[in-house]
Amino acid sequence: MGKTVADVLIDTLLQAGVKRIYGIVGDSLNAVLDAVRRSGKIEWIGVRHEEVAAFAAGSDALLNDSIAVCAGSSGPGNLHLINGLYDCHRSHIPVLAIAAHIPSSEIGSAYFQQTRPEMIFKECSSFVETVTRSEQMPSMVNMALQHAVANKDVSVLVLPGDVAALEGSKHVSEVPVHMTKPVITPSQEELEKLSGYLNKYDKVTLLCGAGCEGAHDQVMELAEKLKSPMVVALRGKEFLEYDNPYYAGLTGLIGYSSGYNAMMDCDVLLMLGTDFPYRQFYPEKAKILQVDIRSEHLGRRTPLTCGVVGDVKSTVEALLPLLDQKDNEKHLEKHTKAYQKVREGLDKLAIGKPGKKPIHPQFLTKMVSDLAAEDTIFTCDVGSPTLWAARYLQMNGKRRLLGSFNHGTMANALPQAIGAQVSNPNQQVVALCGDGGLSMLMGDLLTLRQYKLPVKAVVFNNHALSFVELEMKAAGYPETGTALDSPDYAAIARAMGMEGIRVEDPGDLEDALTKAFQHDGPAIIDVAVNRQELSLPPKITYEQAHGFTIWMIKAVLNGKGNELIEVAKTNLFR
Repeated sequence: MGKTVADVLIDTLLQAGVKRIYGIVGDSLNAVLDAVRRSGKIEWIGVRHEEVAAFAAGSDALLNDSIAVCAGSSGPGNLHLINGLYDCHRSHIPVLAIAAHIPSSEIGSAYFQQTRPEMIFKECSSFVETVTRSEQMPSMVNMALQHAVANKDVSVLVLPGDVAALEGSKHVSEVPVHMTKPVITPSQEELEKLSGYLNKYDKVTLLCGAGCEGAHDQVMELAEKLKSPMVVALRGKEFLEYDNPYYAGLTGLIGYSSGYNAMMDCDVLLMLGTDFPYRQFYPEKAKILQVDIRSEHLGRRTPLTCGVVGDVKSTVEALLPLLDQKDNEKHLEKHTKAYQKVREGLDKLAIGKPGKKPIHPQFLTKMVSDLAAEDTIFTCDVGSPTLWAARYLQMNGKRRLLGSFNHGTMANALPQAIGAQVSNPNQQVVALCGDGGLSMLMGDLLTLRQYKLPVKAVVFNNHALSFVELEMKAAGYPETGTALDSPDYAAIARAMGMEGIRVEDPGDLEDALTKAFQHDGPAIIDVAVNRQELSLPPKITYEQAHGFTIWMIKAVLNGKGNELIEVAKTNLFR
């Protein structure tokens, strides 16, 4: 017998430049795994949960500007992929998922492990099709790959186990996927319309996001010409925060008052490469202009005066000659100075005094930032680790910051760190994990051990889902169901045969992090951080203030008045 359908699949992936597949084996994947084994050219990364496989593939693809692959066996196996795939879908990351399926002859018979993958994956992909005949290959996998890279999205190839074992085509396309990067700019008429608004009004503020990747210099030149303060959405932080004299900070639920006010106090807001979702943080009276590569993003968050389609770099380059040089720097100076004041206040909170427990998470995050390598890849769990990462990790143009910033799922930091470290073995990878997030997918600490991945997992151990607690307090609810009986994760790491360090005293933190970062292998740094740390958004609404007051009253009535004392001690007396 010649090549099987699975062989053709693997050969085609190799032609596309795929180097590895993340997943868990299962009998419906037997033919695929055998093709991987016989190929000897593609690596199988066996994880402990398929959700981890999808997240790892996503970070692999994102960091390497390519496509990555994950796989799950029939039924429950490929269902576990879906949360990670949703994250890739929401973040526009090209990933191919191989969803193994039950024997083709049993489809529709309520067979063991039967699901409807074509329906299940439809909402988190731009392509989902089932291979039913050997003649469909390799064209089917070619189409799946091309959809993924063209749309920067997820493709799902549903492959019944028996079909994978059939004799396949002898032909494999030599160039199965085209990684194109077209330059897209608005029409001259649209550029002149944009420039008209920007030239007419004095107070222009920029709101910049992940679409500004690769356009740092152009956006800085634009800010200089317009004398504009620059507010950055979280996903744009790694691309724009550094070497930026126009920076007015972040905005949104984890941002700063300086960023919020820079947007509220403008005549024109120019959005560049951002789909910032929180409507309450947009100005109501300003003219709002938007540049985005995706036309469906235009105007979906706030009403626009003008919206154009284009990539940020080429659009700004085309726009600059049409703009008048502004001389009035009052708007710029006002909001950059406001950010400097906010920054000073934030840095004053990032302190740790030996013997004064527990450790402030601000101090921990700043210490991680100060001690990490200049090209570190950071990942952060949703919730308080994302908050502190946004405020205290310093970007420099070489560092990367990954999180579940659009999908907002728990437990993403460790899986993304796995994909980052596998695909970038010579870079330091640091995962900022919540104790809730880490415990959700803790089994994949064993993946670090098995593959000897030198990921450093820093655990913000506060025995609570602390960000959820804060949300409950702001809404006026006594926190319920948020407490975690978290163990000593360093002891767990040591039991797994890895480096594990527990830190409870601020005076021990620097030595512990230094030791862990220098360790040649995976390490878990379990840090006892303060549970009662407040992290207030830049805009405090009446409802939030009222809700917090109601929470205080309910806390007293429920016999939890001591929590009020702890909140005050933590946040008023440093």
